[in-house]
Amino acid sequence: MKTQRTISDIRTATPSSVGDGFVGLNAFHPQGSRPFNPFLLLDHHGPMQVQPSERPKGVDEHPHRGFETVTIVYDGALEHRDSAGNHGKLFAGDVQWMTAASGIIHEEKHEQAFSRQGGNLDFVQLWVNLRAKDKMSQPRYQDIASSRIPMGTLPNGGQLRIIAGELAGLQGPVNTFSPIVVADLMLASGQSETITVPADHSLMVYVLSGQAAINGKPIERGQVALTKIDGDTIDLSTTSGAKVLILAGEPIQEPLAVYGPFVMNTREEILEAFSDFQAGKMGVLQ
Repeated sequence: MKTQRTISDIRTATPSSVGDGFVGLNAFHPQGSRPFNPFLLLDHHGPMQVQPSERPKGVDEHPHRGFETVTIVYDGALEHRDSAGNHGKLFAGDVQWMTAASGIIHEEKHEQAFSRQGGNLDFVQLWVNLRAKDKMSQPRYQDIASSRIPMGTLPNGGQLRIIAGELAGLQGPVNTFSPIVVADLMLASGQSETITVPADHSLMVYVLSGQAAINGKPIERGQVALTKIDGDTIDLSTTSGAKVLILAGEPIQEPLAVYGPFVMNTREEILEAFSDFQAGKMGVLQ
């Protein structure tokens, strides 16, 4: 017997900017992320108009340790380099899943050709926590082209794309350290769908565009609805059309220590991360 979840909170994202090229909204950040566990951050950069420039803008080199960054590009193009020797380009529909784990230095900027011509840019970045036993794992980088991401049509016509985990019989291509679901869903005007997730997962829905309703409660672009872990289904509907990001995962019930680009379990581990970064143990941007 399936049970509908209760909506515990609907939050409106606040304006934010990162680096010199990413402007948009922040739905939640690590210091206030406990209700969204195992997710730590959700930034929605865009849609924004990028003016033509010979010098790609974005975020210069910076370190991370203890978690994963997930970049989902909906429009435009980004380019990435890191200290593990990875170099990738992301175009509309592509996903980058970077596991910082024990430590990595990277930069994220507008892709060079896109920077020169300018255009519309729209992407989401998530931070996903790692369990204590995985925080010092070897860094890794999964570059997922849009052609590898399964898409399916739900019973009432909604278009679902599954990036990680399993949802509605579709399996995402990303390898994750803990059970996680990341998917986006496009609903046309007048459509409604019932989504089923594991009963022990946290679950939230962020509206990328348009207006929707979750279990009958209205939610619009830039808002995130958080559910209680008290069932396994939610109803999503729209009268005018909407695109939403569905995030679910098994909560990580461990202490959380956060400072800047590092997410660990204790203050001592944070201090060690700073020391290792300053000593060059996280490598050099290549």
